[in-house]
Amino acid sequence: MANMNSDSRHLGTSKVDHERDPGPMNIQFEPSDLRSKRPFYIEPTNIVNVNHVIQRVSDHASAMNKRIHYYSRLTTPADKALIAPDHVVPGPEECYVYSPLGSAYKLQSYTEGYGKNTSLVTIFMIWNTMMGTSILSIPWGIKQAGFTTGMCVIILMGLLTLYCCYRVVKSRTMIYFIHHINDTDTILSTNNSNPVICPSAGSGGHPDNSSMIFYANDTGAQQFEKWWDKSRTVPFYLVGLLLPLLNFKSPSFFSKFNILGTVSVLYLIFLVTFKAVRLGFHLEFHWFIPTEFFVPEIRFQFPQLTGVLTLAFFIHNCIITLLKNNKKQENNVRDLCIAYMLVTLTYLYIGVLVFASFPSPPLSKDCIEQNFLDNFPSSDTLSFIARIFLLFQMMTVYPLLGYLARVQLLGHIFGDIYPSIFHVLILNLIIVGAGVIMACFYPNIGGIIRYSGAACGLAFVFIYPSLIYIISLHQEERLTWPKLVFHVFIIILGVANLIVQFFM
Repeated sequence: MANMNSDSRHLGTSKVDHERDPGPMNIQFEPSDLRSKRPFYIEPTNIVNVNHVIQRVSDHASAMNKRIHYYSRLTTPADKALIAPDHVVPGPEECYVYSPLGSAYKLQSYTEGYGKNTSLVTIFMIWNTMMGTSILSIPWGIKQAGFTTGMCVIILMGLLTLYCCYRVVKSRTMIYFIHHINDTDTILSTNNSNPVICPSAGSGGHPDNSSMIFYANDTGAQQFEKWWDKSRTVPFYLVGLLLPLLNFKSPSFFSKFNILGTVSVLYLIFLVTFKAVRLGFHLEFHWFIPTEFFVPEIRFQFPQLTGVLTLAFFIHNCIITLLKNNKKQENNVRDLCIAYMLVTLTYLYIGVLVFASFPSPPLSKDCIEQNFLDNFPSSDTLSFIARIFLLFQMMTVYPLLGYLARVQLLGHIFGDIYPSIFHVLILNLIIVGAGVIMACFYPNIGGIIRYSGAACGLAFVFIYPSLIYIISLHQEERLTWPKLVFHVFIIILGVANLIVQFFM
């Protein structure tokens, strides 16, 4: 009876019992939000511990979550009188993120790392996480959109994705988002030491390549091209390199090498700057009509750039995790804005310099490849070093992604993330095989990035942040028509961004 009285007293009161507050966790709550928190619904299922083996969700935590669902059925969500009382909310040691595939991820306490990073470290963590292989396709995207249009699109997409990311950060709900050259290549020697090539010029697709020097009679070069072809041989070489790494039980070894991402981006900035100084700028402005060597400033293929940029600015699924260790949580929004500004400037710097310094004439700007490193021959030492940096970066990221797929699939199906070497090998062969097939039959990095960016961005960048905000305002009876129209418009933009990729 005493317990029932205690339950009734908690159920009927609107006073917050701060002494029963379970304490700091990975996600912060303002005092005014204490009564509105909602733990995830979890069944007794697998808990993923990224460092060790799978554990189990306790029966106690599962029972408590069922009681919370009972409270939620007593009245409408807008009625605060029958909100779940504090003593039903699990403590920090019993809070999990429930995956749609069946795994529950246990949250760590703030005491294990909260507040250890300064704002400067946080800003560069976001910058480093956002930088990826999409940076290689930014110059191609600017070429597809036109020089002036491309710069405007980069700035506008940066602002739009920043706002959507801001909506994720401000959300008060318990929702986590825890080359090379072939036989047809032609080469232009610039300044005797900075060759720039147009890989598809031999097919006649680009104008005025009469000044190129052909090396078709070089037997050694032909033999090299035969055994080192980016679509026919290199993908199979990478199978032997990456497949053993995917079979590691723990990804902790690879996570320590994330610094390679920063090093590779910094080196790309140095490479682009050095090449631009040596090549000089080659620009002419024609707004709608292309010329022999220059594309117009405004092109209707600009949605291809928006698809690339959706992935390039994508960090919405992990921004809460990156910001939770910021020492001064009140600076999260400011630090996020600064990080997005740096990312936008980096993309503008790389894209503008590569596009402007591309030697036109004698090459057309249409020669800019989807991976701008392909515009430098294999004999170019600086671009070769850049490829090596990117290779080592991908060798650390790829096993981590494979580990995530293993955790989600094998953990859900077999209840063990490493049931046997046979199960893991079969899964990894499927993963690597899909990559090899893509590399052999569709080796277009720009196309892959824009399709995947538009598809993933539709959900995580445009739809989820906007819907969460709309629903929360509706529940609080603060939703207005201007806010509704604006956020529905953002969702429409995301849908249009995906659809238009198939017509470009």
